[in-house]
Amino acid sequence: MGGTRQKHAKKIMGFYKHNFQFREPFQVLLDGTFCQAALRNKIQIREQLPGYLGGAAELCTTRCVIKELESLGKALYGAKLIAQRFQVRNCSHHKNPVSGSTCLLSMIEDGNPHHFFIATQDQELSKKVKRKPGIPLLFIIQNTMVLDKPSPKSLAFVQKLQTNQLVPEYQKQSIVELKEKEGLVKQEGEKRRKRKRAGGPNPLSCLKKKKKTQEGQEPSAEKKKRRKRKRNR
Repeated sequence: MGGTRQKHAKKIMGFYKHNFQFREPFQVLLDGTFCQAALRNKIQIREQLPGYLGGAAELCTTRCVIKELESLGKALYGAKLIAQRFQVRNCSHHKNPVSGSTCLLSMIEDGNPHHFFIATQDQELSKKVKRKPGIPLLFIIQNTMVLDKPSPKSLAFVQKLQTNQLVPEYQKQSIVELKEKEGLVKQEGEKRRKRKRAGGPNPLSCLKKKKKTQEGQEPSAEKKKRRKRKRNR
């Protein structure tokens, strides 16, 4: 059973690595519900998660998540202690903390540029995460961590990418930076300038010159006719 679960996770990780550029160390954002479930099921997150994901992982949370656990009192004291062991990522709610789920959603806005995983037991939060493409979702079933299969939104996003209908913003920026690094942007400008310089003579000016030469030739032809007439006389 463990081997099957590992193969399942490896396949899903391949999907996110190939299509959304996830790389080690994997950034895993955990909320209070996940920490509580890990405590209840005696799961050692720090030791077990890297092996399950197949690579180094950085476990992190936010100040809002810790504040929320503190406000819930003794019932979630153990979960708070677990969350405090992780790295704290800066969020935009320094002065006015929000709920853990709201905070985690704000961390994956704009296409999830930091490539976060979301680890939660919150069903409402999970539904909202699945509406955004490219965000791996982790949860706990009994005493086992599970990496959820790619959402329909992620699959549809990848299909559009494969048909060249959509390019993510971070990829657009990477392409521009690569072009500038290789000097391709300058080369394109030079080509355009060369095309402007390579224009031929104005065809109207050619026509005018031909008319002038024809008009210049007419008097000489008339002189020849007059000479012939004089000789005939």
